[in-house]
Amino acid sequence: MSAEHAHLPPGVEVISTLPEAAARIPADSEARTIRVTLSPGDPGAPPHRHPGPLFGYVTQGEILFELEGQPPRVLKAGDALFEPGGDVIHYQGGNNLPDAQSQLVVTMFAQPGTPVLTVVSAEELAERRHLRFPQP
Repeated sequence: MSAEHAHLPPGVEVISTLPEAAARIPADSEARTIRVTLSPGDPGAPPHRHPGPLFGYVTQGEILFELEGQPPRVLKAGDALFEPGGDVIHYQGGNNLPDAQSQLVVTMFAQPGTPVLTVVSAEELAERRHLRFPQP
């Protein structure tokens, strides 16, 4: 435990920090806490983007997670995640388990009234394919 967290009471644990987070939050944003529950094998939403950054935590199961420019990775219960939002495409966020539910909780910072996510068109995916991490 770091010295800055030594004062925390028993049972309170800092899982992850993101020092540069404040610089990414648009002015006049609201915070939205969102729970995503995925049934066994659910592929999640199609490729999309979020209006602002989000920071979250996998609470149950395993999530197959892929952002534009990054290799796909499996996040397990207890793992934290960050998305910058804005122009970055979120390619995958599905349940990696074929026989169990998975869940994550995120806090998104976005302008009031903006959608939680916007699906990316097939045309845009084709135009930006060079930005996606090479697939096997």
